[in-house]
Amino acid sequence: MSRLFGGVVTFMESDVPVVIGLCFRLSPFSDTTALLTTSTTQGCVCALRSCAVLQLDASMLDVGKWPVFALLPPEELRLIRQACVFGTAANEALYVTLNDEAFALGTNCSGCLGLGDLQSTIEPRRIDVLCGKKIVSLSYGTGPHVVIATADGEVFAWGHNGYSQLGNGTTNHGLTPAQVSTNLLTKRVTEVACGSHHTIALTDDGEVFAWGYNNSGQVGSGSTANQPTPRRVSSCLQNKVVVNIACGQLCSMAVLDNGEIYGWGYNCNGQLGLGNNGNQQTPCRIAALQGVNVVQVACGYAHTLALTDEGCVYAWGANSYGQLGTGNKSNQAVPTLINTDKERMVEVAACHTSHTSASRTQSGQVLMWGQCRGQAVACPHLTHFTSTDDVFACFATPAVTWHLLTVDGDDYLTVAQSLKKEFDSPDISDLKFLVDGKSIHVHKALLKIRCEHFRALLNETDEESIEIQQFSYLVYRAFLEYLYTDTINLPPEDAIGLLDLATFYRETRLKRLCQETIKRGISEENAITLLSAAVKYEAMDLEDFCFKFCVNHLTSVTQTQAFADMDHELLKNFISKASRYGAFKN
Repeated sequence: MSRLFGGVVTFMESDVPVVIGLCFRLSPFSDTTALLTTSTTQGCVCALRSCAVLQLDASMLDVGKWPVFALLPPEELRLIRQACVFGTAANEALYVTLNDEAFALGTNCSGCLGLGDLQSTIEPRRIDVLCGKKIVSLSYGTGPHVVIATADGEVFAWGHNGYSQLGNGTTNHGLTPAQVSTNLLTKRVTEVACGSHHTIALTDDGEVFAWGYNNSGQVGSGSTANQPTPRRVSSCLQNKVVVNIACGQLCSMAVLDNGEIYGWGYNCNGQLGLGNNGNQQTPCRIAALQGVNVVQVACGYAHTLALTDEGCVYAWGANSYGQLGTGNKSNQAVPTLINTDKERMVEVAACHTSHTSASRTQSGQVLMWGQCRGQAVACPHLTHFTSTDDVFACFATPAVTWHLLTVDGDDYLTVAQSLKKEFDSPDISDLKFLVDGKSIHVHKALLKIRCEHFRALLNETDEESIEIQQFSYLVYRAFLEYLYTDTINLPPEDAIGLLDLATFYRETRLKRLCQETIKRGISEENAITLLSAAVKYEAMDLEDFCFKFCVNHLTSVTQTQAFADMDHELLKNFISKASRYGAFKN
């Protein structure tokens, strides 16, 4: 499942919330129904929120937890595929239905709903320009201004434009979505992020463009002059490939494909992680994370979270609400490793509407810290949630969505959902596999359609039961489930056996998915084991990934038992390749 994402404003040099910006991007997630809360200053919203809790399938995301959707009838809620909630009181929303129609409702500040006027609406109104556009990334700022990227790589923007944050070269508010064309027409944008009044965009070739408000250097142009149209952020990012972006209130962050992380803009709370409190007008590498490979960055109101390839979380910046998770309320100008005392993390979450932080573990546990419903929680706290979305719906103020949400209806099953439901169900199956003494029930027609191996096998036999001895029950069941769901339901350490099967059956896509699953589970202890498996099964991409991980963590990896037991030929090749890679240079 994939999930969705005028006037003079006074900026204060503290982490007191006076301006807001929020970035959405697609990412894997799961969710569950949860009770909701709100700011103590908005009792009317509290009442609405109590009415908004709908009892839906626990595997579905319930947009009813956000009060702006409280008056939508259930039949309308079931049609929503993507949604976001934003605004200073979480009272504006955009959503996309199953047939790709876009709608908006709420207070419509500065025309941020894109409806062509400034009228608020308690009932959804259709945004004609966005219908059929297939939104892949959405972000918004304080005014608010709203920016989206489509599946075709186009960028559209509307709403507040007092600082040219719409990128159209003017300061006139945009009441309807308009394409951002300057310097982007030949580019394919994959992700957008908004600060309070500035915007950055990431292209598919790893370039970053920025425009809008620039009082602290957040556009990265080398000056503090506002940038009216998209301008490429070069300087230290020249000839580098960026893979992830995020915006704090007045700063910008970028993660490179080699795991380095850069920041620029406002830094009075140390949110750039540079060891000082000076603003930066061009991108600066966070030297304190040298040797650490960052894979995701998230920005809060005045703090930053970074997730590493080993599942560790670093935090820096403002900390008056404990949002860094360090156990105290002291600001940190350099990245500080958070002691979660849990398993590896796979997601970090923050939005600069609030001082709330959250993370999700590999097994799906969710932790939260920072400002939680008015309380200052200084250490990561384990919750009963299964999604970081619930943390922001229940404990953040305002209770906005921190990224793009994707939802399913509760009583309609797609073809994929129907197939998943019938996997290993004996009711209507016509074939049974016996593996390690256990049965797995499947359907011959589906297996023939999905797998060339089974097409050949089942055309030659009418057996209703087939015994498998070459593979384990766990691996073979995961393989058959993949044929029904297109996903792998195995922990990373067990995916090696599935990689063996995928190689044997010549299932190219499954082989690729196995490699991605194994990558997510790599650690210093198992890196050599995974490298050996990659070499054995000729998984070139995985081999390259494991090799680079070993080199980046060379000291720790060479002290493991797996390295001591390494095959002689593999060890010789590893040392030779590592030497050419420059691993042994002083």
